[in-house]
Amino acid sequence: MRAVVEVDVYVDVLCPWSYIGKRRLETALAGMAEPERVRLRWRSFELSPDEDRSPGLTAAAAMTKWWGDQAAARVERIHALARAEGLGIDLHRARPVNTFDAHRLYHVGAEHGLGDAVLERLLRAYLCEGLNVSDPRVLERLGAEAGLDPARVRDMLAGHAYADRVRADERGARERGVTGVPTLVLDGGPPVSAVQPPARLRGLFEDRLRAVPADRDPGR
Repeated sequence: MRAVVEVDVYVDVLCPWSYIGKRRLETALAGMAEPERVRLRWRSFELSPDEDRSPGLTAAAAMTKWWGDQAAARVERIHALARAEGLGIDLHRARPVNTFDAHRLYHVGAEHGLGDAVLERLLRAYLCEGLNVSDPRVLERLGAEAGLDPARVRDMLAGHAYADRVRADERGARERGVTGVPTLVLDGGPPVSAVQPPARLRGLFEDRLRAVPADRDPGR
């Protein structure tokens, strides 16, 4: 039985680096001879759990409050790195909001084999299109566009379904020492930044695969 590396990737929709990291991970896997031997699992991590559900300042304006005169250069650097990955991130449109329900929507998708599609749609909606990913109507539409049944999404949003999964991911992050996103945890090891060149990420996976016993049960 061929060894498999389990990679937990902690992300948040609010984080432009999460989208950039996602693209770099995809590129890293595409360059591997056996990408199926790396099992990615996206994990929830709220960067700003106390954020309001109504949009306020843009992300770029909020960064100006944090970084002052350095903010414009930092925003442009993020935009430039995003463009290099083929992403139209626009922090002058994105307005931070609470992402708890967006994380719940991701878990609905994951349960139905659409986790990656849902996460991709959420990231693009917030970071590129400036949509309010805390608005139930927006989430219902995004879920449908990713392939989910709109009625299933409405039922989820009307209650507390999948909240336990979001909290479990966040509890696991604390236990593992994850303090930001995007962060990788390979086979339960120490946290590693996912914002690395694809070649370096690929090297991490290949090094880990060489260290894993070939007969290890991949389900563990």
